Amino acid sequence: MFGMSELALILLVVVVVLGIRKLPELTRSAGKAARILKSESKALKEQDAPEARDSSGRVVQGKIVERDDPSARA
Repeated sequence: MFGMSELALILLVVVVVLGIRKLPELTRSAGKAARILKSESKALKEQDAPEARDSSGRVVQGKIVERDDPSARA
């Protein structure tokens, strides 16, 4: 009886033999997908980085409101 590793090897050989024509196209599309994923993750990191730096030293202008002030309740 065949073990799991032998069945996986036979399946791999069958896929390669039957799909040899599509293999270069599949590797090209996998490479494109990896490049897109890498560039998008880099863009997200660059987008988040300035926000993290600004939040530590940012001054927010505002108005101090007392609890007894009637305009504060509105």
